[in-house]
Amino acid sequence: MAFFYIGVMSGSSLDGIDIALLEQDDRPRLLATHYIPMPEDLHAELLGLCSSGTDELTRAALAEQKWCRLVAQGVLTLLEEQNMVAGQIRAIGSHGQTIRHEPARGFSIQIGNPALLAELTEITVVSDFRRRDIAAGGQGAPLVPAFHEALFDDNKEHRAVLNIGGFSNLSLIESDRPVSGFDCGPGNVLLDAWIQSQHNRPYDEDGAWAASGKVDAALLKTLLSDPFFLTKGPKSTGREVFNLGWLHHHLFQLPTLAPENVQATLLELTALTITESLQSAQSSTMELLVCGGGAHNIALMNRLAELLPNTRVSSTAKFGVDPDWVEAMAFAWLAHCCLESVPANRPTVTGAKGLRVLGAIYPA
Repeated sequence: MAFFYIGVMSGSSLDGIDIALLEQDDRPRLLATHYIPMPEDLHAELLGLCSSGTDELTRAALAEQKWCRLVAQGVLTLLEEQNMVAGQIRAIGSHGQTIRHEPARGFSIQIGNPALLAELTEITVVSDFRRRDIAAGGQGAPLVPAFHEALFDDNKEHRAVLNIGGFSNLSLIESDRPVSGFDCGPGNVLLDAWIQSQHNRPYDEDGAWAASGKVDAALLKTLLSDPFFLTKGPKSTGREVFNLGWLHHHLFQLPTLAPENVQATLLELTALTITESLQSAQSSTMELLVCGGGAHNIALMNRLAELLPNTRVSSTAKFGVDPDWVEAMAFAWLAHCCLESVPANRPTVTGAKGLRVLGAIYPA
């Protein structure tokens, strides 16, 4: 029997909110989408909450109300566009907005007020997906490898799925072992932060600015010395580690560089940490499918292909799945797994003690 779900994803890039309508039968199928650009004031507040500050509890509570009301309006708009009503949707899977992710200290915080979302939409909401995995000793991230396996396991060859959002993560799919995966490091987060600081542009379209510069070997070496890159999975990361302050700390130790050369080096950092992680964990990968905003960065995609000459590198669009909507689809699928009591974490990914059903349910 087929069910309809809605998935809501607001990633670490903080650029907007993705809302996806999914039909779940034997396999998940994307039916429709809706995108909400992040308002500037909310973007600034959410970014501020990613680091310590004053009156954080009140600020977080107010910010999640704003975020939730945006999502609720987006959900209702999507339903109206599809001539559907709330009663046809089994559940909304809402990731919320991550403001802190520190699994080594036993927590990951997503705000999003799922109770209010259920009230405003009159649809059951499933949220808080990370906490149960962390309680079981896991990283709580990445959560998408199980979904990547469900979506892209139609081929028996060694395949990997790469999501490049604010941060990059890999899902490794092989026919003879359980899916595995981990965070590789920064995806777009440093690239976006640097171009915003230098040119007040939200992102480097097509990677053109990075392509105009030259990689600085000394900067690249010091960036790669971060302890995160020296560890193997299970591992995950966030803005607590990689942020503009982290970059400035490394730049301070070097002679002044042309801004475009910094951007080129940051792109090389993203590409190298992805490809070296992939070759170390699954050297036999024949195909790498890329989703997330980074799939549109032409310079980055070309560099990945150059560094992986024996691997076919392509967007998930090649398989009929828009790269911009894979994560929102994943949280719709995670809601389905929760309601069906199907474990959706993977100990081979997060390091949890075992399989767990993820999510907290807020009935309509």
